Amino acid sequence: MNGVILWDFDGTLGWRDGGWSGTLHEVLLAHDPLSVVTVEDIRPHLQQGFPWMEPEKPHAHLNTADAWWSSLEPVFAQAYERNGIPGSDAQILASRVRSQYLSQEGWHLFDDVVPVLKDLHDDGWRHIILSNHVPELRPMVSSLGLDRWVAGVASSAEVGYEKPHAQAYRHALALAEHPKRVWMVGDNCEADVLGAERNGIKAVLVRRRDPRAARFASGLTEARSIIHRDADDLL
Repeated sequence: MNGVILWDFDGTLGWRDGGWSGTLHEVLLAHDPLSVVTVEDIRPHLQQGFPWMEPEKPHAHLNTADAWWSSLEPVFAQAYERNGIPGSDAQILASRVRSQYLSQEGWHLFDDVVPVLKDLHDDGWRHIILSNHVPELRPMVSSLGLDRWVAGVASSAEVGYEKPHAQAYRHALALAEHPKRVWMVGDNCEADVLGAERNGIKAVLVRRRDPRAARFASGLTEARSIIHRDADDLL
């Protein structure tokens, strides 16, 4: 067994059409097809309130899916209200965001995901997903067909800590049974790369450049090459 690769999910392995802003917009249009509010109108009002925006704060008290989503409903309602939607309607719409966000048809994998996971798996690597995400990340990963390649899933909503918090990485390493060789791959420099490196984990930034990252790959195929080269250097 070569070791374990920790993978971010959203923006690294998969994505949701429109992200959070797009989800709120879809809910709004289902309620009022004639609404003139746009995704761009909603986006500025979702810049705070999500747990990963304050990663230094643990949130073990949000220890059920219902509690986690309930903590976000005021954020969603405020975004609607600031776009002129009455409070009573805003609350109703906010309560519908969860089911819309989780709808399977909105989620997609990047084209390079399965080939790279398979190749690394065949080389003896185990895959663990460590992501700042929703409580339902595990069934989401399953619905996208990744069960064959992914040995474990750790969502911050369940762990109670957000990357780059050290406890998030400790949880993932424990889930991986403390391998001697471990990498982190993700698209967020602070959470996925610098956070990992502060915890003694080699990391590769993918898809989004940042000058702070020592290793960057435009996609997962290039990230695989970086990991392979490192393995070759140890032979």
